[in-house]
Amino acid sequence: MLKKFILSLTAVIALSLVVIAQGGKTTTLEGYIVDKHCSAKDVANHGKGCALSADCMKSGLGVYADGKFTAFDEKGSAQAKAALEKSTKDKGAKFKVTGKVTGDKMTVEKIEEVG
Repeated sequence: MLKKFILSLTAVIALSLVVIAQGGKTTTLEGYIVDKHCSAKDVANHGKGCALSADCMKSGLGVYADGKFTAFDEKGSAQAKAALEKSTKDKGAKFKVTGKVTGDKMTVEKIEEVG
């Protein structure tokens, strides 16, 4: 009986930790939307035509902010693509991206161009 109780308690604690880890806090990053493939280049001068090309879209979009590339989830990549297409700037457009970062991926809630 005690073994079953301890096993059940351990399972509840483990599930609670998973739920806590997935419910990360909302973060806002300001930077450049770029594809993963080109994130090691000069992102401030990276053209949106390149990021929107088929090859670069395959590598996935994300935001380059504070010297680090943070990849978007699939829904975020779709939002980023729409934001890039809407921007009038071919190069150097900055965006404010709000979402939750879990591991090395960001679940995007909102993207808006700044400046």
